[in-house]
Amino acid sequence: MKKIGIMTTGGDCSGLNSVINRIVVGANERGWNVIGIIDGTDGLCRKPANIIKLDRDVLPIENVRLAGSLLHNGNACMMNFEKASKMNRLAQFNKMLKTSLADLKLDALVLIGGNGSLSLSWKYRDIYSGLSLVCIPKTIDMDLPLTNKTIGFDTAVEQLTRYCDQLLLTARSHHRWFVVQTMGRDCGELALTAGVAAGADAILIPEIKFDTNELIRHIKSCERDYGVIMVSEGITLRGHSGRPADMISRKLTAAGIVNRAAFPDYIQRSGDTVATDRILAAKMANCALRAIENGETYVMTALDGNDCRTVSLAEFYAAGDVAKDPNIPELETSNAYVEPDNPLLDVAETMGIYIGEKRK
Repeated sequence: MKKIGIMTTGGDCSGLNSVINRIVVGANERGWNVIGIIDGTDGLCRKPANIIKLDRDVLPIENVRLAGSLLHNGNACMMNFEKASKMNRLAQFNKMLKTSLADLKLDALVLIGGNGSLSLSWKYRDIYSGLSLVCIPKTIDMDLPLTNKTIGFDTAVEQLTRYCDQLLLTARSHHRWFVVQTMGRDCGELALTAGVAAGADAILIPEIKFDTNELIRHIKSCERDYGVIMVSEGITLRGHSGRPADMISRKLTAAGIVNRAAFPDYIQRSGDTVATDRILAAKMANCALRAIENGETYVMTALDGNDCRTVSLAEFYAAGDVAKDPNIPELETSNAYVEPDNPLLDVAETMGIYIGEKRK
């Protein structure tokens, strides 16, 4: 009988509980035992490790829609990779994690995380030697290479769309524009997708240069005197500092355009998990369990069209744009961005949305 562990790491998002439930149910169908590691790698730092036995009753099906993670994603009071790096204790920290995992006597570990967590898993893969490591990608940023979708992205798009739906009502009442700042870090996929869904009149993302004078001309030329301008948090404006939405808002105000900056912030990472994220969770959980059955290790589940397959962490890492992590100097993460041939860019242009300079 196999014994597998599950842990969620990095930022939270909707869909995590859906994945946990599907893994537990699928594992129980196979006669396997499942434990959950509380607080991710932070929980492994405790002696003994902070774990919980998982079965169908611990996370019943009616609760899988809930955002966040039953297992939590980390504890600021505990040691983690970032703290260990700042204290020059990474080697000791990694050894602690490896010892803790060995004490649990797991046959496999399912790690549900974003590009930082997956990059860490590959760089410090010796931590997971002796067991089957299968990773499931989750992030609202959609900044991981080799998968068409990540857990949590669709729900974040839904949350942003509903947020803008409500803003448009007050925007219309007051003849006002709203500059809405999305999450996404250096990837504009969330802003682009939610912007198209919400009917934004302009979408500014880090991957495409823009001219504020052109943006202003575009807004002034609109038939309406209200609407939404979607701004990704990763954009920059030369000679200006502060939050991107505030910077754009000030430019619009100076041009005589009545507007307000709006910040949905963490509601993007919350909300009941939408059906497409639940389906993706089921597909990726099933793919992860098959990988464990087949003895695979150091792999990531990836959506390829409508099918889910595994790719090696080495392939994942090599496929992205590798850049230094701002919080862990020793780490380089593999990142994906909005590509110039992204179909939604053509959709946006056809709909008359200002997205910046024309692509070549």
